[in-house]
Amino acid sequence: MYSTSLTTESSTKLNNSIINGELPQRLFARREVIPPRNEVLWRIERGAVRTLTWSEDGTFITLGYWGPGDIIGYPLSKVKPYQIESLTSVEVSILPPHLWYQDINALVSHIQQAEELLSIVHRKPIALRLWQFLIWLSEKFGREVEDGKLLDLNLTHQEIAEVLNTTRVTVTRLLQQFEEAGQILRKKRRMILRLPNKVITK
Repeated sequence: MYSTSLTTESSTKLNNSIINGELPQRLFARREVIPPRNEVLWRIERGAVRTLTWSEDGTFITLGYWGPGDIIGYPLSKVKPYQIESLTSVEVSILPPHLWYQDINALVSHIQQAEELLSIVHRKPIALRLWQFLIWLSEKFGREVEDGKLLDLNLTHQEIAEVLNTTRVTVTRLLQQFEEAGQILRKKRRMILRLPNKVITK
């Protein structure tokens, strides 16, 4: 279990780094949980994380996906339980409260992205919901390649299902349909989206 308050030693290190004009940084391994510290925010410099909670029966509920430039942290949520999990190796900078005002644009972006994802999760039918979610992910974690937009984030079908409030079987079936229609291509374990101007007509 993580402590929710800084020790005297870590507080001293944090203050010394800030005085020297440097923001202290931390590295987290894939699938590592970023510790719950209520007195700091984290700015992602490299990698991807997801924020999540879970219901009484243990069902995971994904609250958001975040990448470089995004601000995350326990002070931004009143959801309990609340967890931040690294999806890749992650490098973050630690932002103490007196510097939060400097990242107001990133904080506004956090709110906008959370609302955008919420609107996607409630779209119908489920095929549209999944396709819009893939586009949303590609805008955050995608990069242009010859065949379309490579989604540079490896999510399992179960993780996608948790976001969209559906089943893994449904996600698998719809992704197969997208692939047959030429909307997506598979490249090893990655996915390439063929957006409207790149979709192959059969």
